[in-house]
Amino acid sequence: MSLTPAVTGIDALRDRAELARLLNAASAAITDAKLDRDELTIWVDRAFIREAVALLRDDAELRYNFLSDLTCVDWHPLSPRFEVVYHLLSIPRKVRLRLKVRLVEDESIESITSVWPSANFYEREVFDLFGIRFVGHPNLTRILMPEDWEGHPLRKDYPVEGYR
Repeated sequence: MSLTPAVTGIDALRDRAELARLLNAASAAITDAKLDRDELTIWVDRAFIREAVALLRDDAELRYNFLSDLTCVDWHPLSPRFEVVYHLLSIPRKVRLRLKVRLVEDESIESITSVWPSANFYEREVFDLFGIRFVGHPNLTRILMPEDWEGHPLRKDYPVEGYR
């Protein structure tokens, strides 16, 4: 099995249909792209994420019809600190796509529950464990930790033994 080397940059990947559609919709909202191990990752500006996932879902050719996961990565102490990661799947085409949105600390992002209602619990989990706020979410409350819990335990600066 031979793996092709990673290809990075918007210009090098312009021929990929997913990237081309997003660039046509809002070229300034796409900040980077990478193809590694036949998996495409596209970095999207936080103001465009809801429109991006709706466009990918509704496109008759691409048919990304399943949100398989939504999570977050804390890159502390780097800035931007967080990356919210969306894993999309086109079931008919058997193709996966990863969208990432970079956020600085205390920055919020638009909820995608209006596009995929299944994002409800994923967004609540990211809010609970990382403290990322999703604007327009129908019920942004804790889902795993008790309501009176202080802090967000998956942040890298969270004390190992909790706050005392």
